[in-house]
Amino acid sequence: MNLMACRFAIIFFCITLSTVWGADWTQFRGPNRDNISSETGLLKSWPAGGPKVLWEIPVAQGYAGVAVKNGLVYINDYDEQKKEHAVRCLSLADGREVWRWSYKVNIRPNHGITRTVPAVGDTLVFSLDPKCRLHALNAQTGELVWQKNLVEEYKTTIPQWYAGQNPLLEGDRVLVATGGDALVIALDQATGKEVWKSPNPDSDLMSHASLMPATIGGVKQYLYLTMNKVVGVAAADGQLLWNSPFTARMAAAPSPLYVGDGKVFVTSGYEAGSVMYQVKKSAAGFSADTLFTLTSSEFNSEVHTPILYKNHLFAVGSKKRGQFTCLDLNGKVVWQSPVASGNPDSSRTFELGGFMLADGMFYILDGVSGILRLVEANTTEYKELASAQILEGHDVWGPLALSDGKLIIRDMGRMVCLQVGK
Repeated sequence: MNLMACRFAIIFFCITLSTVWGADWTQFRGPNRDNISSETGLLKSWPAGGPKVLWEIPVAQGYAGVAVKNGLVYINDYDEQKKEHAVRCLSLADGREVWRWSYKVNIRPNHGITRTVPAVGDTLVFSLDPKCRLHALNAQTGELVWQKNLVEEYKTTIPQWYAGQNPLLEGDRVLVATGGDALVIALDQATGKEVWKSPNPDSDLMSHASLMPATIGGVKQYLYLTMNKVVGVAAADGQLLWNSPFTARMAAAPSPLYVGDGKVFVTSGYEAGSVMYQVKKSAAGFSADTLFTLTSSEFNSEVHTPILYKNHLFAVGSKKRGQFTCLDLNGKVVWQSPVASGNPDSSRTFELGGFMLADGMFYILDGVSGILRLVEANTTEYKELASAQILEGHDVWGPLALSDGKLIIRDMGRMVCLQVGK
């Protein structure tokens, strides 16, 4: 290699290195839909004041989390003065707004306004607004590429607390469970053209749960929870493969979770409890049997889907005073965060707070106080590593996101970016 070529190679390497980011968080629950970040080298302890706050911005009342890709942060927001739904693109480094796309739509606050997380593909970002309009925007410029009104095109019924479902990206497709004329639709990301739609024989309505991918019996499929059943939908053509009864109460928010070996865990709030199903494929097709059930007093999660880690399930239980709970795959409670009667300072409850897993640690938000706690991920005990008062509290239920050592969290009016990497 001559000197000029060598210099060019060094310059190219340095430019490439300077634009490399940590693991992207491209959609709800991350790129693998498991709520686990692949980043390592994160801080195992914090100074007294907590992690460094890199930036913060005001946001509309709600629970909408963010997606992050290539150093850009995407959030669904709402301008209450202008009455506009907005998709905002921010710099991960400093929170500066890169672009904003918005349009007029009158949305009355109903226990918050925003609930959905954008999904970012190779070139487009997909936003499902509170009234079930799906938009595809250029991820770099915010220019509208295509849009679909699910109410008009698929007879979707807007959920009681507005849309809370998060679009799923798989390959070149974007998927949404619409209800109405179809249970689930698969669209081409680039054009919005329908690839397939599932039948909806029971006229199920859109729930707040999101689609989750799984491969069971060698068949790729999407799991979905309606208000009265859990369903498996074929990824190839949208055909209904199997379903089993599950009665949600008030709202179906957590998504079905595939835990391996044909087992699917489903949980919901408001006395619904939890069920583990065994899904099998035979010559006659798929079937689902109940392996065990848990009452709501034993374990349930009202808002968040549990995390599967080392063959255990971790989540905030809504009927155990918000205790962070570790379950084995037989439904046995292994441990819960402590509750000390008469000593609130030593109690660790989280109400309906959000959580995620990274580098062998759980980041867990107290849904009432806004305290962020760092907890070691293990299957034997609750071991807290650090805590800090970051948010102001009051319904801190939004999902967390992590990229390039930066953790993004929010409450009902403020979004904060923390430096949790070294």
